Amino acid sequence: MRSLWFPTILLYTLSLILFSCGGSEHQKVNPSELGKYKEPLLKANKYLSRKEDEQIKAYIKRRNWPMEVSDRGMYYMIYEKVDSTYKKAMPGKLVTFSYELSLLNGKLCYSSDSLGPKSFVMSKSNVISGLEEGISMMREGEKARFIIPPYLAWGLLGDEDKVPMRSIVVYDVELISVEDLYYD
Repeated sequence: MRSLWFPTILLYTLSLILFSCGGSEHQKVNPSELGKYKEPLLKANKYLSRKEDEQIKAYIKRRNWPMEVSDRGMYYMIYEKVDSTYKKAMPGKLVTFSYELSLLNGKLCYSSDSLGPKSFVMSKSNVISGLEEGISMMREGEKARFIIPPYLAWGLLGDEDKVPMRSIVVYDVELISVEDLYYD
């Protein structure tokens, strides 16, 4: 299996060159210079995305989880369902959930056991898009698992704390409540 180091280093190097500040503030950027980096960056990104998807599929296969994949590339399974009378997580609703967030290697990064449950307003918050997408599929009381690739999680930099750069993350979530917001 080829190492991911070369394409990762290529992607970072080209990104650094492309986005670094150079010279005075009056210096104009020549668009033809930027264009020559576009193709290698796109190739490196596609390669890394393909490798991440292979890692996710192997992880799922080892655990024999019956997961589905969303249109955006997030893998999910709702493993404890409730009936349709329970409230659904929808835009504008305040959702509260318990969770465990770990990496593919099993390392636990964050947990509601130590940090308490999380809450956010659907489609009006700054949570990672993969988490919001997953919770939007749930109803109050359900339990689910999401495997979120870097481009739907913390991306290139990680969360700059416990989630490393370009990490695939695994969320195990229980949706505790879905509430309407009332404004006076």
